Amino acid sequence: MRVAAIVPSAGKGTRIKSRIEKPYIKINGKPILARTLLRLSHNSNIKEIIIAVSPNRVRRAQRDIINRYGIRNAKVVRGGKERIDSVARALESVSPDIGYVLIHDGIRPFIDDALINACLKAAMKFGAAVAGVPVKPTLKITGKDGRINHTPDRRDFWEAQTPQVFKRDLIEKAYKKFYKRDINITDDSMLVEMMGIRPKIIMGSYSNIKITTREDLELAKLLLKNPNDKIQNSKK
Repeated sequence: MRVAAIVPSAGKGTRIKSRIEKPYIKINGKPILARTLLRLSHNSNIKEIIIAVSPNRVRRAQRDIINRYGIRNAKVVRGGKERIDSVARALESVSPDIGYVLIHDGIRPFIDDALINACLKAAMKFGAAVAGVPVKPTLKITGKDGRINHTPDRRDFWEAQTPQVFKRDLIEKAYKKFYKRDINITDDSMLVEMMGIRPKIIMGSYSNIKITTREDLELAKLLLKNPNDKIQNSKK
């Protein structure tokens, strides 16, 4: 299979309370985005990587991330105001011979080959696959008055992660149909779900964190202490 990885990376540092945009915050001397891209670039199924960054960061991303860390088969495009805008623009740059599209958050650097390949395999069979983990807390359904209506069975709930993998024609059709509509889209699988497709959930990892807060940064530093992680701990 020929796979393109789309990496939306135009996020600000608002919740993390940083003047530096989240993808460029360094953890142990290496930008978060560089760590994510190194993971993706080491997967043999991924033939190209398209990174959507803030419009004023295109040159910097090319120089300080792509060139500096030798990310193979990568190109940088101008992202949009929202995540969905960035993915839509990146889809326009996917090469004609690509059959599957993998979408992965630029600030989720602890992805691994096993999870990538499991999602790819499931997408080949079901058309769409989403990494996720079962929720741990007890969930409550409340009314507008803030009072609890009932407690659902948490075994029915998963926390969606990335990567999310789709047949190319499927995700392109979903974006073409729903992208410009006034719908609160929080992840890409929602678009194909609205077309009646039921993506396959693939067991992700509780270590596959999305770094959005200061607490996430501290957790990421702990995860980097794994001595067997050659990609994350390389000095390149």
